[in-house]
Amino acid sequence: MILNLSLIRQLNPEEKKAFRLHMIYSAIDGIIMGVIALNEYVFIHSLRGSNYQLAFLFQFSVVLFTFLFVFNQFRKRIANKRKMLRVTGLVTRLPLVLLLLIPAHESALSGQSIWHYLFLFVFLIYFSGNIIIFPAINVLLKTNYRHENFGKLYSYASSLSKIILLISTFAYGLLLDADNFAFRYVFPFIGLLGVISLYVLSEIDYSKVVQHPQALKFRDSIKESWRNTVNILKTNRPYLHFEIGFMFYGFSFMISVTIINIFFQDALHLNYTSVAFYKNAYNILAIILLPYFGKLLSNIDPRRFAAITFSALFMYIFFLLMTDYFPGHVEIWGIKVYYMLILSFLFYGIFAATMALLWFIGSAYFCKPEEADDYQSVHLSLTGVRSIFAPIFGIYFYELIGFSGTFIMTMVVLLIAMGLMRWSYRRDSLQVQK
Repeated sequence: MILNLSLIRQLNPEEKKAFRLHMIYSAIDGIIMGVIALNEYVFIHSLRGSNYQLAFLFQFSVVLFTFLFVFNQFRKRIANKRKMLRVTGLVTRLPLVLLLLIPAHESALSGQSIWHYLFLFVFLIYFSGNIIIFPAINVLLKTNYRHENFGKLYSYASSLSKIILLISTFAYGLLLDADNFAFRYVFPFIGLLGVISLYVLSEIDYSKVVQHPQALKFRDSIKESWRNTVNILKTNRPYLHFEIGFMFYGFSFMISVTIINIFFQDALHLNYTSVAFYKNAYNILAIILLPYFGKLLSNIDPRRFAAITFSALFMYIFFLLMTDYFPGHVEIWGIKVYYMLILSFLFYGIFAATMALLWFIGSAYFCKPEEADDYQSVHLSLTGVRSIFAPIFGIYFYELIGFSGTFIMTMVVLLIAMGLMRWSYRRDSLQVQK
């Protein structure tokens, strides 16, 4: 990650403060996400959870976004955003300490163990915090960064987060190979870091954020949220197309992501260090590419950018499929290096770099700065909607048609998403709001 020092010097005082806090938050978040990156593999490899439980674990990470369009109206009316973020940290991150209770022997984890349900419940609480955190990040940064700097500064913070993430992931993988139950004491530490990271985030100035002090009844708030969501989708046609394309992409991604973990476990027999190696490989590429794609996103239509993102995911899944037919590999220091998997993760690095920008801030390019949290809330709500059925369908299709059939199906859906994005940006031009 190479910072553009001339850009940093040109930042105004508000941007400099926000950027400094954003970088600190991103550094801590990189440690956390490096651990979470192996979460699903921990669940099937160490905890011996079932395929459908694995689908639920992934589902929990996004399904709560379904209710975001309702919760968004209440969140905007909370005047003290700083306190809101800090309380969120305490309530949703500290429960990770409970995972210390899980016994460190496989005999207690056989069948439908109560410890599986504890693990799932704790992460349901953990992921519930994201319905507050993600929209808050979007609006805090959009109101503190000028439009011409938004994508660039966000890409720098994302690059830092990914550098630390790859170190954290690899170290955690080595630790888990040495002790399959090391997660018992790693997760409590991560919970404490989560509280600290949100404290840092809460220090970003929110005085420019439009406040909504009026209090509505519960029913009226739901109606207002629903009307706002429908109005955004009805009146902003480019954004509607963007979200429809994302719906197809998300269906494909959510079906494949759970199956890929099973593929690593059952078909390729990868250990933790091998999984961490591949995750680090794509993150290294993502770190290199993020500043470039951050600049690109600021200069092209986000739907065109999305088509690039979806194309990269398509190639990632294609070469995963090829690994099943051409499983040639070498083993180096206990790491299984599959030739096709290397090609696959090169494309995933492109996908990770572009999606790190598109998913978190892509919707902000369709609206005015003060509307960024509304648009991101709609985006996240629709993410939650597709998560209700996609991960479970993924397991169902895998058990019905196997790895190859499921991968081919997801590739077909991605082709639809790519085609829609290209059709949309050629049909309806977008005047980026500043």
